[in-house]
Amino acid sequence: MTAVFFDYPKAAAFGRVVPKTRIYEHAGANTALKDLFVTQVDQIAWKFKLAPETINLAATRAVSEIQVFGVSLRTNKLDDEVLRAIDRAIPFPLIFELTWSGKRRAVAAFKRPSDADAAKWVVSEYFATDWAPDDAPRQPLPVALNLNGLYEAILTAMMPAPSAAGEDIQIRVARMEAIRAKAREVGRIKTRLAREKQFNKRVAINAELRTAKQELERLTAGDPVAGCGE
Repeated sequence: MTAVFFDYPKAAAFGRVVPKTRIYEHAGANTALKDLFVTQVDQIAWKFKLAPETINLAATRAVSEIQVFGVSLRTNKLDDEVLRAIDRAIPFPLIFELTWSGKRRAVAAFKRPSDADAAKWVVSEYFATDWAPDDAPRQPLPVALNLNGLYEAILTAMMPAPSAAGEDIQIRVARMEAIRAKAREVGRIKTRLAREKQFNKRVAINAELRTAKQELERLTAGDPVAGCGE
């Protein structure tokens, strides 16, 4: 995954530090989650507010604003539960920029209002760019007709495989999650194969591995996956 970073307009700068205690309150953090924040997170900053009044793009029902959060880390690893807690606490789609030791990466999940309850949010798995130098060049924001289109374009830039023709964002996210799950399955099968000594069992595991690899190739090439309404 290449590192793609966007140049957010100065008019959208927000620049406020977010106390961890505020996240704890709104996310209902337990002791284990608070410990993750303490050991992994140095500071959380609300960096940009992408809204109709700051970037001149119309809001939609699903995306009225996009918030860009900077998270400076104490370590190069961050548990997804930390990001999920921030997503639970902030009722808008979020883009995270993580910084650590002179490097940065962008991370985000697809976040949408629940079909069953518009007051609740459905959050996908997280997508991330590679780490890159903190001074790596930034690209202009993608051209979009509204905030929903901008959000989809930013998310798509973080995904591990290209989008397919006619694929809406929910189907695309479901396919990316299926790619990730199938890649994990391929890895598990390879581990079993490496450990197995009996020839007959190795033949069966090899066949299973071929099938899993073919399914992974099919998904990566853009074959659709059933959507995930909620």
